[in-house]
Amino acid sequence: MAFIKISEQPSLYNDLEKKSVHELLTDINREDHKVADAVEKAIPQIELLVTKIVERMKRGGRIFYMGAGTSGRLGVLDASEIPPTFGMDPGWIIGIIAGGDTALRNAVENAEDDTEQGWKDLQAYNVNDKDTVIGIAASGTTPYVIGALRDARANGCLTAAITSNPDAPVSEAAEIAIEMIVGPEYVTGSSRMKSGTGQKLICNMISTSVMIQMGRVKGNKMVNMQLTNQKLVDRGTRWLVEMLGLPYEEAKRLLLLHGSVKKAEEAYRSHQS
Repeated sequence: MAFIKISEQPSLYNDLEKKSVHELLTDINREDHKVADAVEKAIPQIELLVTKIVERMKRGGRIFYMGAGTSGRLGVLDASEIPPTFGMDPGWIIGIIAGGDTALRNAVENAEDDTEQGWKDLQAYNVNDKDTVIGIAASGTTPYVIGALRDARANGCLTAAITSNPDAPVSEAAEIAIEMIVGPEYVTGSSRMKSGTGQKLICNMISTSVMIQMGRVKGNKMVNMQLTNQKLVDRGTRWLVEMLGLPYEEAKRLLLLHGSVKKAEEAYRSHQS
């Protein structure tokens, strides 16, 4: 049976240029409501992936997101948020986009069409069998991602694919297929819309749940976050006030001295015992 890209099927709406702004926004919002439901159906596969990732990360494994265009940018975005949010070294979760960093802002011609380049890009990081490679491709046919997954899997890496099409080639290349079927885009073929939103949700779910499982959150707080601005210093201070019952200024001094909520709390409790 021929592979059909649902994500490339004609929009359910027509004559978009004739619609009012209110109609456009209402229609787009109506379509966006479908995304969370599509992601929910993929939770069993996401759960399996997270469980396997945690097992590997506890042995020193890393996560690599691989993608082209919008998919690649979303992987890089999620990876870049991990150090400030959870205080992890940037080397633990890495986003790789076809065409390199130039492709974050500009289209790089034919970058996604090279089947061999994805594995070459991974090899630059000395990828090994403890690592996990997650290929993101709305279409499910991106050669750069498929090639990377096939070679990574052949070399013992855990592999997963995030796609908007069922039974896609990228799913066949990966050990775990996360298929988020959001249907045709509002603007036909514009996968930066529902597909991109769903990819962002899934990346959030993967990285956040992994970080929680790795002990980077306490209660419901980002106790390892980097104190890179006054807003975050204030947030961390208020958390210490709540956790330790200290006056604000004393909590702030403790936080700045130790550099994170977790270290400040540990140091304070150790001193009190």
